[in-house]
Amino acid sequence: MATLSSPNAILGISAYYHDSAACLVQDGQIVAAAQEERFTRKKHDAGFPFHAVEYCLGQGGLTIGEVDYLVFYDKPLIKFERLLETYLSYAPQGIRSFLTAIPVWIKEKLFLRNLLDKAFREVGGLEKTDALPPVLFGEHHESHAASAFFPSPFQEAVVLCMDGVGEWATTSAWVGRNNKLTPLWEIPFPHSMGLLYSAFTYYTGFKVNSGEYKVMGLAPYGEPTYVKTILDHLVDVKPDGTFRLNMDYFAYCTGLRMTNEKFDKLFGAPRRESESELTQREMDLARSIQEVTEIVMLRLANSLQKETGIKNLCLSGGVALNCVGNGRVLREGPFEKLWIQPAAGDAGSALGAALNVHYHYLDQPRHCEGLEDAMKGSYLGPSFTNDEIEQILRKLEANYERLDDAMVCDRVAGHLADEKVIGWLQGRMEFGPRSLGGRSILGDPRSEKMQSVMNLKIKYRESFRPFAPSVLRERVSDYFDLDTDSPYMLLVAPVAENRRVALQADQEKLFGIDLLNVPKSDIPAVTHVDYSARVQTVTASTNPRYYKLLQAFEEKTGCGVLINTSFNVRGEPIVHTPEDAFRCFMRTEMDVLVLENCVLLKENQKPVPKDTDWMTEFELD
Repeated sequence: MATLSSPNAILGISAYYHDSAACLVQDGQIVAAAQEERFTRKKHDAGFPFHAVEYCLGQGGLTIGEVDYLVFYDKPLIKFERLLETYLSYAPQGIRSFLTAIPVWIKEKLFLRNLLDKAFREVGGLEKTDALPPVLFGEHHESHAASAFFPSPFQEAVVLCMDGVGEWATTSAWVGRNNKLTPLWEIPFPHSMGLLYSAFTYYTGFKVNSGEYKVMGLAPYGEPTYVKTILDHLVDVKPDGTFRLNMDYFAYCTGLRMTNEKFDKLFGAPRRESESELTQREMDLARSIQEVTEIVMLRLANSLQKETGIKNLCLSGGVALNCVGNGRVLREGPFEKLWIQPAAGDAGSALGAALNVHYHYLDQPRHCEGLEDAMKGSYLGPSFTNDEIEQILRKLEANYERLDDAMVCDRVAGHLADEKVIGWLQGRMEFGPRSLGGRSILGDPRSEKMQSVMNLKIKYRESFRPFAPSVLRERVSDYFDLDTDSPYMLLVAPVAENRRVALQADQEKLFGIDLLNVPKSDIPAVTHVDYSARVQTVTASTNPRYYKLLQAFEEKTGCGVLINTSFNVRGEPIVHTPEDAFRCFMRTEMDVLVLENCVLLKENQKPVPKDTDWMTEFELD
C-alpha cells in the first residue's frame, strides 16, 4: 500500500470485452468519463478506448506522462486461468470454441501489459524509451464494488455486485466503510444470474449483452408460467438468495451458444429466430426469468442486511441495470437507502478501478457528504459551446435560429405541447447506458400516440418497448409511487393510483401485446402495460437547463413530466457530437433539434439526398 500527501491523477480504463471506457480521477474527484462507442460510433466498442482516453486527459489538462497511475479494470491472467479450467472440465466438448479462443489469448490477451503499454504510448505520442506511469490491474468485481460504493453518498454500505462473470466471480458481496472495501463472499462461474438472464435473452431471440433490456421490457406482457420450471430444473435458489445452476441445460461453457438442445426440450421448442414474430410464449418466458431474478435479488438483499445490520445498499454489475428488480429491492427489501452506479456495467469499472487506487491503494481519506453522490449527475462526457455548434451548422448548411437562454426552454416547451418530437443535446454527455437530459429525445407523455410514433418512426425499434419519464424531483410523488431520488433512471415504480385509467369492459378481456395501445393513465406514453414506469428525477443542481425545460412544460400544460429516451436509433450508440445529432435528426421523423441555444425545425431543412452518404460531402473535421 502506498500513501500520497499531494494531489494525484489516476486514469482508469476498461477494454477488450465490451463497452470499453476511460475515466480520470484527480485527487478523488471524478473529472471525466466516457465510453469509446460514443466516439467511434461502433455500438459496444470493445477496443482500446483511444478517443475516450484523449478526451479524459484533455478534460484534466494532462498528458499521459503527467498521470500518476494507469489502472486496468480486471486481471486477464486470472481470467485466462478460468478459461483453461473450464475447457478442461468439459473436454472434449467445446474443442472448436477452444481452438477459436486460445490463439487470440496467446497472441494478444496474455500479453495485455504489452498491449496497454503500446496503446498508452500511442495516445501520448511517446517513444519506447519514454517512461510511462505505473500500470496497475484491479480485480473485476472489486472494480464494480468500488464504482458502486466510493461515489455513493454513504459512509457505510453493503455492496452487491452481480454480472455475467469477471475473472471467476459472478456475484459478490462487500462491506464499504469510509475508504475501504471488505469482501464478504462470492459465487463463482459458471453459476451466474447474469448469464442465466442472458440465456433467456438468447433463447427469446435477442442479442446477448444488449437485448437484456428488451427481455425486461417484454416481461409485463407475459405471465410467470415458467417460474416453477426454471426453479425446478435450471437454478437452485437457496433461502438466503445464493444459487447454483444446472449446467446440463447450458452451452456457454463449451461453445458460442448460451443454451442447448436439452434447454429447447424443457421449454418445448427451439429458440426464437432473431427478428421473427414475438409470441405469447416469449412474453411468458421473459416474465418468468424476470420474476426469478427478482426473487434472487430480494433474498440476497434480505440475507445481507440480516448478516451485516447495515442500513444502506449499493448495487453494481450488469444485473444492477435491471431497474424493475431494483425497484422491488427498494420497495420490499430491508434496506433504508439504495444507490446504484449509473454505469453499472463494465464501462463503469474503469471508474471503479481508478477510485479503488485512490482510496484503497493510496489510502486517501474519503469525504462523504451524505446528501448527493459524487457522480455529478453522470454528466461526465464532452460538451460543445454555441459558437462551436454554429460553426458546425454553417458547414452543414443547416437552417437554425439561435435563441437566448430565456427563450430556449419556453420555445421548446411549446413544441412539446404541440406533440412535436424533440432531439435535445445540451451540456456534458452522459456516462452510462441512459440518456439523462444531455443527449435525449423528448416528447409529451400525455399523448396517446407518442409511444408508437417514437418507437416506429424515430427509434426504429420494437413497438412493445416502453419509454421512461423525466419528472421534476419535487413532483415525483404526484405521479409515481416513489418518494426518493432516482436521477439515473434505474428504478421502476408504479404510476400513482389516482392517475391510472381503469380498463373498459371489452379491454379487460385483452392480454399480452393486445394491451399495448390501451391508455393506462393520464401520462400514457410513459406508463407500461403493468402500470409501471422507469423514473428519472431531475433537479436544478445537476441539470439546470433540463430542469427549466420541465418547469416550462409544466407551466404550459400542468404536467411536470416528459418522455425521455436515448438520442439514437436502433443499433447505434447514443449521439456524441452535434454532427451525430444532426444526422440522426435528418434521418428520422423528429420535428425539432435543439443544440444548446440553436433550434432547428425539420421543415426548414434541405431534404436528405437519397442513396448517398450525404454527410461525407461536408468537411466537418
